[in-house]
Amino acid sequence: MNQPSRVPWAWSFAALFCFLHVLAMGQDRPANPPAQTIPKDSGRTVGSSATLPTFDELKAAGAIRSSYRKGNQTQTETKSPQSEQFSYRDSIQPLLAKSCVSCHGPDAQEGNIRIDTLDPDLVRGKDVARWLEVFAVISNGEMPPADAAKLEDQPRVELVQWLSAEIQKASIARRAEQNHSSFRRMTRYETNYALQDLFGVEYEFAKDLPPESTSDDGFQNSSELLHVSANQFATYRDLGLAALKKVTVGKERPPLIYWGVTMESASTEAWAHHEKELSTIRRKFKDDPDALQKELEKNAAARRKPPHGTYYKNLATGESVRASWEYPGAKYARKPSPNPLEVPQEFHYVAILPPKQRLVVELGDTVPDTGTLRVRVRASRLNTEQPRLPSLQLEFGWQASNDSQASVRISKQDIVIDAPSDQPKFYQWDIPLSEVHPRNSMRRVWKMGDLPNPSEFLRLVNSSVSQGNIQIDYVEVTAPVYDHWPPESHLQVFPESQNKSTETKYAEEVLKGFLKRAWRKEPTEQEVAQKLGLFAKIRPQCEDFQQAMTEVLATVLASPKFLYIVQGDSETLDASASPSKTRLNQLEFANRLSMFLWCSIPDDELLHLAIKGELQTEKKLSHQVSRMLRDPRSRRFSEQFVRQWLGMQLLDFLKVDETVYPSFDQELKEAMLEEPIAFFEEVLNQNRSILDFLHADYAMVNERLAQHYGIAEVFGNDFRRVAVDPKIRRGGLLTQAGLLAMNSDGKDSHPLKRGIWMLKSILNDPPPPPPPAVPVIDLADPEIAKMTLKQRIENHRNQAACMSCHAKIDPWGIAFENFDAIGGWRTEVQGQPVDASSLLFNGDKLDGIDALKRFLLEHRQDQYARAMVHKMLTFGLGRPLSFGDYASVDGITADLRMGGDGLATMIELIVSSELFQSK
Repeated sequence: MNQPSRVPWAWSFAALFCFLHVLAMGQDRPANPPAQTIPKDSGRTVGSSATLPTFDELKAAGAIRSSYRKGNQTQTETKSPQSEQFSYRDSIQPLLAKSCVSCHGPDAQEGNIRIDTLDPDLVRGKDVARWLEVFAVISNGEMPPADAAKLEDQPRVELVQWLSAEIQKASIARRAEQNHSSFRRMTRYETNYALQDLFGVEYEFAKDLPPESTSDDGFQNSSELLHVSANQFATYRDLGLAALKKVTVGKERPPLIYWGVTMESASTEAWAHHEKELSTIRRKFKDDPDALQKELEKNAAARRKPPHGTYYKNLATGESVRASWEYPGAKYARKPSPNPLEVPQEFHYVAILPPKQRLVVELGDTVPDTGTLRVRVRASRLNTEQPRLPSLQLEFGWQASNDSQASVRISKQDIVIDAPSDQPKFYQWDIPLSEVHPRNSMRRVWKMGDLPNPSEFLRLVNSSVSQGNIQIDYVEVTAPVYDHWPPESHLQVFPESQNKSTETKYAEEVLKGFLKRAWRKEPTEQEVAQKLGLFAKIRPQCEDFQQAMTEVLATVLASPKFLYIVQGDSETLDASASPSKTRLNQLEFANRLSMFLWCSIPDDELLHLAIKGELQTEKKLSHQVSRMLRDPRSRRFSEQFVRQWLGMQLLDFLKVDETVYPSFDQELKEAMLEEPIAFFEEVLNQNRSILDFLHADYAMVNERLAQHYGIAEVFGNDFRRVAVDPKIRRGGLLTQAGLLAMNSDGKDSHPLKRGIWMLKSILNDPPPPPPPAVPVIDLADPEIAKMTLKQRIENHRNQAACMSCHAKIDPWGIAFENFDAIGGWRTEVQGQPVDASSLLFNGDKLDGIDALKRFLLEHRQDQYARAMVHKMLTFGLGRPLSFGDYASVDGITADLRMGGDGLATMIELIVSSELFQSK
């Protein structure tokens, strides 16, 4: 098997077993297919001799050719599978000797591998990792290289079939012999979600915990990373105590205070300034009535023209004045009332907010620290075009000094203002005050109007991208609002009971209910007694029952039984299973299932089924998976899986060169962050094929992202599904601006980053790490400086130390070259036409993004499908997969392919698999 030095053999074992089947275990394809140039137009395009198939036709044809769908899975049910060494000696060894030993034998070991000495016993032998390398490059068509003697189809198929069968046997044997623990603590985000579900409020409980590291697979919930030291348990106790204090209340309900702000009162200063201007005109022309009249009419005409920015308008006269606001002196601060305020019946003054403009409502220094801040705004839209509906955001802030301020968005979602101007209506936000950060530290310390000023303010922001003005006539603010007293979060901890008068009985009742929900099981008598003993010990030191019980419950939240995804005694799978191979018990399974689909603890329904022993029945489990995916909590799964799978933390910290891309703004970045998640949810909710991630004829966009893509007639900040014209060159993950941008340097594209991301995230085929002493591209060299980015990469790749890695990476990344650093489409770079063409290792030619998609859909569907299963399983199990899981991954992939490739189908297959239900 001839092999040039550019082939990277020394790949890590963790990456190796993930390589996918393309022949016997993957998709059938010619051993060395002829290179072809594919036109850049999407869809059905007339080439030089024939019409290209559409993407949908490629999806269908590739699926039909799938080896998984043909049932080419060689799996065995025996407990101790044996290696088939007779076939190796009779057929495989002669084949290897003929095709491979000249480059990988006693005389040469290219890539530091020698074929003739590998142990053919994959079940018990020591060379499984090397055989996986051989299998990967043979099945993917990377060996023999293009400049070597061709390996004919029949011997290639024979070699791959033998290897695939032996790998399956070896994987099943390893799985039977080894247990792979998923025992781990919850991540920071899981802890936060668990506390939210425990108390029934969406507070940020875990923001002070340090972030998790990322595993080699890209996931934060990996068992190899998530442990707790003895010192860390104190941190979790403090976290639990703070959470309990945040969600519970004292005996007395705090009084409400009210603010009611009409735009007439808000604009008093602005109109007073206007009156000063008129007084100046009257004094100046007091002796010339005609001139005075002209100046007054001129001034009135000017006032009827809307000024720039936010302005107030007198509806009776049509005159307008620009809205003004100054923080020093607190002269704009509104004083609250202890009594409810009546909403005026008529409004003669309004505030007009053009897009991106804001209106400030200053509240002074009496806004409470806890409870709900209820903000009601009577508003309407001014534009009459129905599709163009503006949106309103809410910010909270204070000014640290004369020349600096702190403000944060406190509304999680924009409110669409759909009321016409003649029928305004109230729009409402309810904001937990405990979640508003930062707050003015000078409150109740400094005097209003002094410096630093203790006042705080709200800002109403027209967040519309399109030209849609918002009209506001009244703002009402109330705090601290409690719709029920005590609030539901308090009752989750301290329920109403007839035993309240007897502390010991009530303490036992509180503990039993809290322990069951927090520890996700029925507490034992010993566990309850232990906590009651702690309560009795600390009660004399506390002011009241609630304080003492809160201290006890904080220890419940610091216990491993809350923090860890606990695995206790387990049930044997069945009589024929290996004794060391165990099945999760019902409660453990409920925990794994809820951590997978909700990133949180089980709810009462899951716990009830688990305690009854009915959760793992086929019918009940299918119903629960469907229910959980329909539940709003499944948004957490979509967000966490997509962000970790695709490595989107890179986008969080992306710095774009604003001199090169002046149009890049915060709204576009936020849309980029949301698009992959919204797309994933659309595929999941509709059970669309996972092939839609490679290409789809639709996209999930809002107005700002649609503008970036050149998609017309999309209005508003909410994401929705839109059909994509092939000329737009979008659809699927590969062309999403955020994923392209995060794999750039903020100034130009980065083919190397994009190629590595493609291999790692999409195909689960990560390249090897770069060798030491890699030469750096010398941009000071005038000849290199004149090159395009692609030419620089080719020059770099031609150096011996760089060739092995770049031959595998560069073609995938160069195919994205029509996209700039922020994912915009381009046809020229530095005045030269974009060249997005390159040759893959096996000689296939990729010419741009459409050709890349076509190649994947035609030749790599099985590899991609298996990669998706691998990634989802890694996330769902909370541990890295090993060689012992190889056969199970293949089995799930085969069922997925034969079942139509639906994303929801894949989740159901994973959840019902032996692998997911076992330790």
